[in-house]
Amino acid sequence: MPFSTVLISNRGEIACRVIRTCRRLGIRTIAVYSDADADAQHARLADLAVPIGGSAPRDSYLRGDVIIAAALASGAQAIHPGYGFLSENADFADAVTAAGLVFIGPSGASMRKMGSKAGAKDLMAAANVPVVPGYTGEDQDAARLQREADRIGYPLMIKAAHGGGGKGMRIVRTSSEFAAALQSCQREAANAFGRDRVLLERYVETPRHIEIQIFGDRHGQVIHLGERECSAQRRYQKVIEESPSPFLTSETRAAMGAAAVAAGKAIDYVNAGTVEFIVGPAGDFYFMEINTRLQVEHPVTEMVTGLDLVEWQLRVAAGQTLPRASVAHEGHAIEVRLYAEDPDAGFLPGSGRIQRLRLPAQTDGVRIDSGVIEGDVVSVFYDPMIAKLIVHAADRPQALARLGDALAECRIEGPKSNIEFLEALIRHPKVIDASIDTGYLDRHLDQVLQTPPAPSSELLAAAAIACVLADRDAVHAEALDGAEPDSPWTLADSWRLGGAGHRLLVLREREQHHEVQLRSSQAQYQIQIGETLHEVRDACWVANRLSLRLDGQLLALRCQVDTTHVQLHDGQRRWRFERLPAFQFEGQLGREDSDRVKAPMPGRIVLLRVQVGDSVAEGDELMVMEAMKMELTLRAPRAGVVESLQAQAGDFVEADAVLIKLEPVT
Repeated sequence: MPFSTVLISNRGEIACRVIRTCRRLGIRTIAVYSDADADAQHARLADLAVPIGGSAPRDSYLRGDVIIAAALASGAQAIHPGYGFLSENADFADAVTAAGLVFIGPSGASMRKMGSKAGAKDLMAAANVPVVPGYTGEDQDAARLQREADRIGYPLMIKAAHGGGGKGMRIVRTSSEFAAALQSCQREAANAFGRDRVLLERYVETPRHIEIQIFGDRHGQVIHLGERECSAQRRYQKVIEESPSPFLTSETRAAMGAAAVAAGKAIDYVNAGTVEFIVGPAGDFYFMEINTRLQVEHPVTEMVTGLDLVEWQLRVAAGQTLPRASVAHEGHAIEVRLYAEDPDAGFLPGSGRIQRLRLPAQTDGVRIDSGVIEGDVVSVFYDPMIAKLIVHAADRPQALARLGDALAECRIEGPKSNIEFLEALIRHPKVIDASIDTGYLDRHLDQVLQTPPAPSSELLAAAAIACVLADRDAVHAEALDGAEPDSPWTLADSWRLGGAGHRLLVLREREQHHEVQLRSSQAQYQIQIGETLHEVRDACWVANRLSLRLDGQLLALRCQVDTTHVQLHDGQRRWRFERLPAFQFEGQLGREDSDRVKAPMPGRIVLLRVQVGDSVAEGDELMVMEAMKMELTLRAPRAGVVESLQAQAGDFVEADAVLIKLEPVT
């Protein structure tokens, strides 16, 4: 084995991933954890777990000296940095080596060559790696810039050399527009950044994002393992990753692979890395950057190659040689990431305890990489990813279908999630026909985040039947544990003395309440919803599906039901209903929320305006909290008296935490 003991200087699913590979290879693992991660899965999976500081990354996972000290004290031979935190920190890589340990990644020198975007572009151009045509010279004479723009060609981007945040940028489509756009850009750059120097760069319309997985060993060999396409993006964040790219021709694929290898050799690259390219509609491609670490989407490559890239990292770091034969690729793989975030609220990150977590079973074609289980807390301090869902099939249409089925099996309760967004996205025509570009979602997000229709009476009827069957099963299970399991009085078979049974169910979907009247006899049901009457018979469970004959038509719906909720999936989208007490007065609905003030998102309490016992009117300011670099004022939902304060100034609170309680209305 390459090492006997490895310390993983990261957290979450990547730490769990490395631990599992090491265990398979017989390598002892050491995890590090922050105060927030004391009970995290990666800490529990490792052979030894070492605390390294406070919950905030700067107090723990970014403390390179503390991590190295933990490695030395625990007898580790190497440090695996995962991705994020210190994984691309050249100083940390050098410090690990200086301490006599092996850094499982590229050298600090290789990282530094990629540290300057302008320098990296020049280095790649010298290595004959295609770069976006442009001008970065110091001569800022207007006539010189005009000549350079005409040489580069249009459309063209003028960019403030010292800018950021979208300021000092202009897209120019013809030579005649250039002079005016240049002056406007220079004025804005001077006002925003104090300097008016600009860069010129060819603007690639409707680009695609395609990256090549490379590996280098300590013997000078660099190879590539094929591409991943990541063109489905929102605000430059990847949403769908797949391999192979449905866009590339065999000729372009070969040319990009050769360019990626040349890029790796140009910086003496060792270990796993990713060369990212921007690709134009005509197949022209240009170097963007090298990610000097393992990527989040590496399982896509693993699924089509059958390789364990973490194992390769370990072996390369130990000095072993990469195979010289080409790597075979088979089938199509797609990855999506399940996040605790609210798409309807601008993808606001979520946090809190995962009350329910149901993910599809892992098979040859379905893989789950996760660092949490049901009951764990999604912390406000770190990335809110819950799991990566990866599928593999013989071709792309089958992979998309398998991904849809796998997503339909997912259930996350507690923090809100992006599951429904992903389900809608993978069925969007631009994804199905593989024509999406990197800016499409930002231009047309509303086409994916459409307001769902109200549930049909057929769906409500099915949800009601699911509740009845679940309750029947619960009664039966309880009876089996009782003193007289064979008593006929323990049966829940809808039989009633004197006639058919009658029941009222109240289901809430989003903010809408639905009353469902059921009359049942001998496993046959009449269901009244408003003026609509349905007949149901032959209802039963078939695996995790609800099977029923509704108005003579046999249906099968994925279903998950418990005492508080029922979730149905019709093959296209999910429907989630809350079960409410049947005879709850309408005036009581939502009363609990009217008695409580909750945190709308994770943040810090900066100011209290009230004390226990204070009388408040509806709309009065109660508290001010700081979240996402802005202040939020929390106001009284109704008139009342402050019963208790659940947080004080300076406290850090999670989303949906109860902050203030009002005395209940009598």
